[in-house]
Amino acid sequence: MLKFAARSDVGKVRSKNDDSGYVGRYLAVVADGMGGHVGGDVASASTVLDLVHLDLPETPDPETVLPDEIQAANLVLNELVNANPKLSGMGTTVTAMLLTGDVLQFAHIGDSRAYRLKNGVFEQISHDHTFVQRLVDEGRLRPEEAEIHPHKNVLLRVLGDSDASPELDVAKYPVQVGERWMLCSDGLNAVVPDSITERIMRGTASLEETVEDLVETTLAHGSPDNVTIVVFEIVEDSPENVLEPETQADGFAEPAPDTGQLTIAVGGDLEASAALIRHEMSKRPHLLVGSAELATKTGNLPIVTQRSGEKRAAAILTHKTPDEQSAAGNNAAATATFRQRRWLVPTFLALMTLILAVVCGWGYLWTQTQYFVGNQDGHVAIFRGVAQDLGPIKLSHVDSVTDIPLDALPVYTQQRIKTAIPAPDLAHAQTMVNELLVTAKQRCPVIVPENPQAAGNVPVLPPYCQEITP
Repeated sequence: MLKFAARSDVGKVRSKNDDSGYVGRYLAVVADGMGGHVGGDVASASTVLDLVHLDLPETPDPETVLPDEIQAANLVLNELVNANPKLSGMGTTVTAMLLTGDVLQFAHIGDSRAYRLKNGVFEQISHDHTFVQRLVDEGRLRPEEAEIHPHKNVLLRVLGDSDASPELDVAKYPVQVGERWMLCSDGLNAVVPDSITERIMRGTASLEETVEDLVETTLAHGSPDNVTIVVFEIVEDSPENVLEPETQADGFAEPAPDTGQLTIAVGGDLEASAALIRHEMSKRPHLLVGSAELATKTGNLPIVTQRSGEKRAAAILTHKTPDEQSAAGNNAAATATFRQRRWLVPTFLALMTLILAVVCGWGYLWTQTQYFVGNQDGHVAIFRGVAQDLGPIKLSHVDSVTDIPLDALPVYTQQRIKTAIPAPDLAHAQTMVNELLVTAKQRCPVIVPENPQAAGNVPVLPPYCQEITP
């Protein structure tokens, strides 16, 4: 399990905190909202709160659940933008780690960072998805030049409404007791050299002292950005390492919601949604910092609290209680009694057949109003219909095929396209194709002629890499 500490600070310049962080016994997350856009705090808080339910000793599909949930959180951001266009353009980085057994599952996008101190070696584990880091990777810029580059904060990959299926870095790391990890927003590494961070990580006696020293050092260096630090150590899962869940200021934990509260939470009631989230969080030890903490405790971000509460309430209501199961059994017995009345059986069957025919007919017509983005002979294509067949009946057909080859996209994105990415209408499908084209272009080779006379010798790029002129 994880022994942990965390802190977030708005910094010396910013007026609001766009960072969010969470750490518990099995999960650690840092998200840095894009502060230059409206809704950076909404993006980071929504993403973190969508992941906290993974903080459990056992999770299904441990190797895929973390990236899958982050992709689901990205869809929530798109829903929030659709509901409130003022949030258009918001985004967030995510660096998350989930402990499953003796392995840390890692998922990352953006320029927040993960560092590890293990067997005396301190190293950066994450890879920045920035413009200057790409130049460094391609050998066009030296690391020391990257630190002073005017575009060093330009991000190439983030969660948000700009990409329907963002590419994540995914990995797993076997762990051993005693190793330490740190997740941080770029507010730390932007002003504090890694050498100082390493010295603090090595020299502090407790995790709380580590977090405090790192944040205070950042503030002492001017801290023009928000800074969020999450530090955890791998410890044995034993009673002495188990912390008690947090309680409210009056000493009482948030009461469990009843069915009525769950019902109105599903309907979007803000107070019921906030109470449900607080109850879920109070059941386990954790630290929640930054804008996500404001969303749950003060209601400063009601759109996040409401949306997260709706999801949790709906998930709880889909699980039957023992009383409901007993009621279902009584209904089955009642059905058996009715079946004994032979004269009702033919009428019932005829009625059900009619209903089934109407439902099937309506269902087929509905499928023809849907669209999805899929694979057509190795290229991205838009299909009309749904990606399933009903026996010999085809429920979809090709609407248009693009020039984007499937192998020009990240592996994770290829898998999603092969299984079909649904879209509610043609315009939405075309938007997703445009976003996939942007993703494919990011992998296009960057060709810079040695001199103007050599421009004619530049090799011809594939169609999807060429700019489209009006």
